[in-house]
Amino acid sequence: MKPLNSDSKANDLEKMYEQSFAGMGHFKPGQAVKTEVVSISQDCVFLQLNGKSEGILDRDELIDKEGKLTVKVGDTLRVFFLNAENGEMHFTTKISGNAAGPEMLEQAYLEKIPVEGLVEKEIKGGYEIRIGEFRAFCPYSKMGERRSDNPAEYIGKHLSFKIQEYKDNGRSILVSNRVIYEEARAEALEELKKTLHEGMVITGSIASIQSFGAFVDLGGIQALLPISEISLTRVEDIRAVLSVGQEIQASILQIDWKNERISLSMKSLLADPWETAKEKYPEGSKHTGKVVRLADFGAFVSLEPGIDGLMHSSEISKASRYGTRGETTVKLGQTVSVEILGVDPSNKRISLKPASTVEEDETAAKYLDASDDSTTYNPFAALLKKK
Repeated sequence: MKPLNSDSKANDLEKMYEQSFAGMGHFKPGQAVKTEVVSISQDCVFLQLNGKSEGILDRDELIDKEGKLTVKVGDTLRVFFLNAENGEMHFTTKISGNAAGPEMLEQAYLEKIPVEGLVEKEIKGGYEIRIGEFRAFCPYSKMGERRSDNPAEYIGKHLSFKIQEYKDNGRSILVSNRVIYEEARAEALEELKKTLHEGMVITGSIASIQSFGAFVDLGGIQALLPISEISLTRVEDIRAVLSVGQEIQASILQIDWKNERISLSMKSLLADPWETAKEKYPEGSKHTGKVVRLADFGAFVSLEPGIDGLMHSSEISKASRYGTRGETTVKLGQTVSVEILGVDPSNKRISLKPASTVEEDETAAKYLDASDDSTTYNPFAALLKKK
């Protein structure tokens, strides 16, 4: 056999490439392909096409803000065909730079491929965006996940967009950055639907705090933790117990996928003190509590976290030490001694009345015992005995 010269070797290589691409079909610029990561190098991510054929994706496209690679071997990706060069099939997750020619941009518009653009400046109604050699317009209403109070914060940033309108061979391009967030949210929501259910315990971080509750990030969607579901005790200042970034555990109370609403409860993870209230607070027993709320009909006294009892105004007025009939002289925050009149665990109610303290009872008992040993008549001791 005669040795092959260099020309014949080159021809054979070309034929090999042609044969390898023959079974792969013809990719058009911008064509979407769903594929799998088969290997990762220092610069490239290699994608499975079919047979032994592989596509190439720039590794930098899959690096997050912290510099970490966001995929691993075996992950599925949706990529878009760029071109074939030197026998290599090049793909991208978004179009930017030199790849942003008129043909690619039009394909990006038709196939809804993300494009990367530089926010150059503010213009009337929005921003001027540069995508390769083309100029596009992004309205204020289409920038960011939500409307910003500081529109200038986006100037100079490289962001992802989707083309909403493409006209006159690229001379008129309308883009949206917000749709990128909306699509990511929709994808995350679909994944959460597979895992979340009412009653399960989740871990999340506090994203924002309002007067009525806190929004908790569950990884793609925010759930509401109402202020009434934070603690067994009444929370007056939510910022005193929660802070942005704080990690919490809570159970899912309700899920409304249609309206994308999830409500949480931290309180439901705590033991219900009412389950043992009847045994812990028998009728006639005396306890110390704090006045936590005043109403026209009486005062609510906290006996422990999660258990408040009502001291009715009629009971308060009976006790001369708390005032005359018709008056409520207990004060908010005051520590008071109370006696248990009745307990209704099913309705979570305890009836109270003002009472002497244990120390006062012990002092009175000692006084009575001392008076029994005395032959002198003591009218005050006699009165106490009658009580």
